[in-house]
Amino acid sequence: MSDDKRYDEWTDGPELDRDDPRRDVAGKDDEVPAGNEDAATLRERQRLAQLEMMDRWIGGVLVEQRRSRRWKLFFRFLFAALTLALLATSIYSLFFAGMTPSPIGPHLGVVRVEGVIDSKGEANAERINKGLQRAWENDETQAVVLQINSPGGSPVQSQRIFNEIRRLGQAGDKPILAVIEDIGASGAYYIAAGADNIYAAPASLVGSIGVIYSGFGLQDAIDNLGIERRVFTAGENKAFLDPFSDIAPDQRNFWQQVLNTTHQQFIDDVKTGRGKRLSDDPKLFSGLIWTGEQATGLGLIDGLKSIDELARERLGDVRTRDYTPALDPFERLSRQFGRVAAEWVGLPRASSPLRYELP
Repeated sequence: MSDDKRYDEWTDGPELDRDDPRRDVAGKDDEVPAGNEDAATLRERQRLAQLEMMDRWIGGVLVEQRRSRRWKLFFRFLFAALTLALLATSIYSLFFAGMTPSPIGPHLGVVRVEGVIDSKGEANAERINKGLQRAWENDETQAVVLQINSPGGSPVQSQRIFNEIRRLGQAGDKPILAVIEDIGASGAYYIAAGADNIYAAPASLVGSIGVIYSGFGLQDAIDNLGIERRVFTAGENKAFLDPFSDIAPDQRNFWQQVLNTTHQQFIDDVKTGRGKRLSDDPKLFSGLIWTGEQATGLGLIDGLKSIDELARERLGDVRTRDYTPALDPFERLSRQFGRVAAEWVGLPRASSPLRYELP
């Protein structure tokens, strides 16, 4: 039996010269293509690539977590700092701001009346009267000075402060003075009238001794718009100030009597406080307002002086101490929020519609 030998062109084929182009082709065929690698090697490369990709992803996640953690720590620290600041401010307002300041020798005790006089505002009777009492009780206080810069406001709050000034004035011989800054009109002048003496700047606005109520008559407007107003009352005059309803002549006369009565209370207290210093000018109680220079000739004020001038005159130097109670920031914020919310909802104000105030 003959040998079963197969012909192999690589060993049995003709010898190729160095310059034969078939030699280069044969050399290239010796290279093993990547696609012929075994399956295990491919799987290993794929696994390593996936691990590298996973490492990069995990690294990115860790970097993002560190960045997020730093921001969280920053905001937590900021929130804690704000909380501590508010807490410290509240503690100071509640326990320290209301304390009478340490004596600095003879001085003028100042109580500020600023803004609209209203039970819900900063210039309310409870706060102003507390400041008056603190200034009055300090033995170092040579005189109590009301520093007024207000267009007026609530008749009731003005009367309460006026009465407290008169009570303190009758309790001893410590003078109570009023100094009007830019404006001391209507209810603010009501308060000043309780002081022993009133001073102002030449250009200050002083006076406006009158009462005002303002509103609108919109009954024709809703008729033109085809709107029906539904108001249910018990008492025929309960809604006589409703701006969407007609006001009868007898109701108008009644309301005018209320204004006249309140005005007379104002006039009587001003006369009590100022006495014979007032002039006989018939326009004095007409609601007009004058400059400080004009008010001097009418007897509404006693002279043109500032607080500094009063201090130098009485003490030889400017030594003043503010006795106005500090405002709790939370109380101020809650009052402001409540006032805005009530206006948005349309709730009526709790204060009197009558005002000792400039229109």
